[in-house]
Amino acid sequence: MALARVRRFTFTYPGAERPAVCDLSLELEQGEVIALLGPSGSGKSTLLRALAGLVPHFHGGRFEGLVEVGERDTRRARPADLAGRVATVFQDPEDQVVMGRVENEVAFGLENLGTAPEEIWPRTQASLAAVGAAHLASRRTAELSGGELQRVCLASALALGPELLLLDEPTSQLDPDAAEQFLARIRGSGAAVLLAEQRTGRALALADRVLFLEAGRLLLDATREGALSWLAEHRPGYLPPARAANGRAPATGEILCRAEAVEFAYRRGRPILGGVDLELRRGEVVVLEGPNGSGKTTLAKLAAGLLRPDTGRVVRRASAGYLSQDPGRYLVRERALDEVALAVGDRERARRALELVGLGPLADRHPRDLSSGERERLGFAAVAVAEPELLVLDEPTRGIDPERKEAIAQWLFAYAAGGRGALVATHDRSFPADRRITLDVVH
Repeated sequence: MALARVRRFTFTYPGAERPAVCDLSLELEQGEVIALLGPSGSGKSTLLRALAGLVPHFHGGRFEGLVEVGERDTRRARPADLAGRVATVFQDPEDQVVMGRVENEVAFGLENLGTAPEEIWPRTQASLAAVGAAHLASRRTAELSGGELQRVCLASALALGPELLLLDEPTSQLDPDAAEQFLARIRGSGAAVLLAEQRTGRALALADRVLFLEAGRLLLDATREGALSWLAEHRPGYLPPARAANGRAPATGEILCRAEAVEFAYRRGRPILGGVDLELRRGEVVVLEGPNGSGKTTLAKLAAGLLRPDTGRVVRRASAGYLSQDPGRYLVRERALDEVALAVGDRERARRALELVGLGPLADRHPRDLSSGERERLGFAAVAVAEPELLVLDEPTRGIDPERKEAIAQWLFAYAAGGRGALVATHDRSFPADRRITLDVVH
């Protein structure tokens, strides 16, 4: 018997003009791992929310059809009724954490399920170790990098021992080694796993089965082998990418920003950067790589002028624009168009920036009604529209589908070729660059 069933499922969010998903039917079997692929805004998150009971109980809206988990109709079974059987990791780990200390965050779900006290801490410690986060147990959640926070949310889900594990971009902020470790762990968990991913290589390698959604409709439900053939013919951008090499000859333009022997710590005795040098020139796109906690975001903020080093110096000879790791937290206007126009006071210029990132038809939508990937693109447009000489981007491909990512990368090369520069902090090894700089964790 199937663990979960979806029958003729259609869902429309409150105030939306068209359904987020339309006439979906599928079954999930115990223990299988399913990759859920598709463009930003295609309905992947909505399907996951429905299986968790969040649609319709949390989001409201119009629900048609049937979604059952363990023979429980999710229209009647609320998310709390499914807890323990279903665990979810959302796209934005910042919005999922409720406790101030890492080990307490992982233990929180177990306590809510009434787990025997003698089991809570061993399961907490085992789950943190399983995602490579045992060393974070005593840390405050507010001090973690985005990738470290994502590991904690993954550990919290695994600790529950669910039958159905729903993962929405779970490795978007993890370094490659951490992502590999986590995905290997879920393969052996025994749970049925529905994994929505835009970085498709690892998901396709792991999956028994592949679903492809587009415009709310299910275009593909096939085994991995069948899916690879279908993708090669119909959506080749979703096939596993190769690691990107450096793009062009070294830039020789004017230095836009130089960091010399920079050290920085958010808390005394816990350094993030130790003696880092960095040079950014006009005409180049530079990628910052390195494991979670290695200081990529910190160095990006220093380059943009948002932080000052504890020692060393940063010399900047250009205007800088900064895209944060989670731009959804900084959107303040009621319409996407107004959000982009905020930086320049020019609505036509803002409209062109929205067209650049494929959001032209959504100009009048409220930013909170966009998908995570669409909000990421909106944040990108809101920073790029001002045309700073140095564009600093922190995980700009988070939640963005492969075809949009390729378009953004090519735009960045053209932007730099026009006499500007770009610094991109990312775990995405397929993102192209003129030069790649690798950071390591300070010990």
